[in-house]
Amino acid sequence: MTHPVGTASSVSAAEPRLTSLSHGGGCGCKIAPGVLSDILKNLPGSPVPPELLVGIETADDAAVYKLNDEQALIATTDFFMPIVDDPYDFGRIAATNAISDVYAMGGTPILALALVGMPIGVLSVETIGRILSGGQSICREAGIPIAGGHTIDSVEPIYGLVVMGLVHPSRVKRNADARVGDRLVLGKPLGVGVLSAALKKQALDDAGHAQMIANTTKLNRPGPQLAVLPGVHALTDVTGFGLAGHALELARGAGCAVRLNMARVPLLQGVREWAGQGMVTGASGRNWTAYGREVSLSASLTDVDRALLTDPQTSGGLLVSCAPEAVAGVLEVFAAHGFDRATDIGEVVAAPPDGATRLWVD
Repeated sequence: MTHPVGTASSVSAAEPRLTSLSHGGGCGCKIAPGVLSDILKNLPGSPVPPELLVGIETADDAAVYKLNDEQALIATTDFFMPIVDDPYDFGRIAATNAISDVYAMGGTPILALALVGMPIGVLSVETIGRILSGGQSICREAGIPIAGGHTIDSVEPIYGLVVMGLVHPSRVKRNADARVGDRLVLGKPLGVGVLSAALKKQALDDAGHAQMIANTTKLNRPGPQLAVLPGVHALTDVTGFGLAGHALELARGAGCAVRLNMARVPLLQGVREWAGQGMVTGASGRNWTAYGREVSLSASLTDVDRALLTDPQTSGGLLVSCAPEAVAGVLEVFAAHGFDRATDIGEVVAAPPDGATRLWVD
């Protein structure tokens, strides 16, 4: 059975499906990495104070500013258009995704501000209220308030958060601190983009929808605990640029390369079959166009494998770079927080002399 468009409790029958109002949903609507690079490359530089521990240099998950010897402030923002039709779930997913960047820096969130753009007159105030209520529910789960925000009347529905967090300056986990010889552990299975494509085509069944919601609303709480583990060198989260894209960001920032074992990469149930039926997002192809020249795929891998590697993840899992002897501890932390699909999927290796290839997938 395909997933129903909505219920009386979630969306009025007179209103359009949320996903029908967006040209791209979730992190799949991010500007393609190549286009983003072209936009940013000619911008004039801005002052960089010594207190700024993490800025834009390595495409990290959040900015980090040192307040004192014991505290650094993490600042991040994330927002997007609907990836699901239920307004409450849309709010939950967007909030979970935004908060993840604080966890990915090894920090603890402390407060959020809401970013709200809605097509007033197209969506009812009740539906918009449900979106905001979903976001608030996740913030309560994370133990933080929504302390303010900003709203606009927008053609497409947009929702997200600005999130602030705290971390000890010595425990900041950048994506650029991976070391050659590290193992890579992925916290959540891939396939959210594939499921979202199936949903938009009204082909997703109830089981697929349920696992999509469960995966995208699971807070990456292990982040702060992982950050204090001996042997954990780098953290990031896998979102709109796909596993391949975020592994490449880690490799570029650290001046190294990455080798992944595709057979070990955890996948949401059924996504390989959905992808084989053409249920992939446009963002997947844009991702490959942007960075495919840096990737070497084994001859045994298929177009479906490539689509899964580039599949944009909304509220995806943490990617941990750690010493081999730390893997057991990392998996233990994940398991303690209910991340039973966390898996060692590859390793950090030395970059080739020409630096042309940064990611090998076997």
